[in-house]
Amino acid sequence: MNYQADVCIVGAGPGGALLSHLLAKKGLSVILLEQNAALGQAFRGEHLNEEGEAVLKSHQLFEAVEELGLLRMEKLEYYVEGRAFKTILPDEAVGHLGIHVPQANLLKGILQETQHFPHFSCFLNTKVKKLIVDSLGRYTGVIASKNGETIEISSQLIIGADGRYSTIRKEANIEIQKHKHGFDLLWAKIPAPDGWEPSIKMALIEDMQLSLFTQVGGFIQIGWNIHQGSFPQLRKQTFTPFINQLSEAFPELAETVKTHITSWHDFVLLDVFSSHCYSWGTKGLVLLGDAVHTMTPTGAFGLNSALKDAECLASLLNKDTLAHFNVQDFQQMREQAIDEVLAKQIEKEQTFAVNFINMAS
Repeated sequence: MNYQADVCIVGAGPGGALLSHLLAKKGLSVILLEQNAALGQAFRGEHLNEEGEAVLKSHQLFEAVEELGLLRMEKLEYYVEGRAFKTILPDEAVGHLGIHVPQANLLKGILQETQHFPHFSCFLNTKVKKLIVDSLGRYTGVIASKNGETIEISSQLIIGADGRYSTIRKEANIEIQKHKHGFDLLWAKIPAPDGWEPSIKMALIEDMQLSLFTQVGGFIQIGWNIHQGSFPQLRKQTFTPFINQLSEAFPELAETVKTHITSWHDFVLLDVFSSHCYSWGTKGLVLLGDAVHTMTPTGAFGLNSALKDAECLASLLNKDTLAHFNVQDFQQMREQAIDEVLAKQIEKEQTFAVNFINMAS
């Protein structure tokens, strides 16, 4: 089956969803493709900062997301020997130290405001197999598998918003430079004890960062930095001494941890790296978000940078500019800001242990 649209966006994460909304609102026909069978199935960042919040509010989308459920962080605490020794409260003008938004809530909130546009379509369970290119070397569409059926979508512009392992980037042969940061990350999720306040908590375990993030629905997400490449060896060791360090750092979680984290299988390993592309696209194709500049989890910048990418790209696109869109205009608009965020992440990662010890002294 063949389809046609002004723009084909691949990847229904935050960047792809927001861009779909903004372009459809301008009157462009948009087809959004998502390889998963439901929105929000792939793990992505779930914390909005002030920039991401401002983007959603400026396009009257924040309220729709808030109605589905979000949680404002009320404090940041640093712990040593089981006690908080430093607490940071939000600026009154901001009102939070970050906002947890479940991925499904964010995407649903954006796309429910987009569905009413007659020239917008979202295809789930649809995986791109190949890009279509014309005789002049311009990308003009994609071939994909939708619920097992091969389909073809023709478009004036293809947007790769499909994450750190982007199929669109690979198919377009756009080179990526990856940078390791010396650590990997273990994720786990546990129920929050009664009375647990919405907060971010930090501890230092053997010079590595251990973080707790309160989540919507009465949960706590654990993010535990470990030395790069160490997990295969770590999981061969006895589990109990390792997990006891978590209970010692946060004694109020001891019973919850004992009940809900019982083996290495209760952790999910994230291979941490950042990346950037020297070219953000080519004729008929452009990349945004993690597809072109992967962030590390530090500071939760990735989600917010993708939203800002989408907003900036949308500002450059309309019916008249699609045919002669120059990807360099978009790259020049965003590249410096992205470089600054990556530099900030590296500085935070390299100085966390020293700064923590100095605060605790």
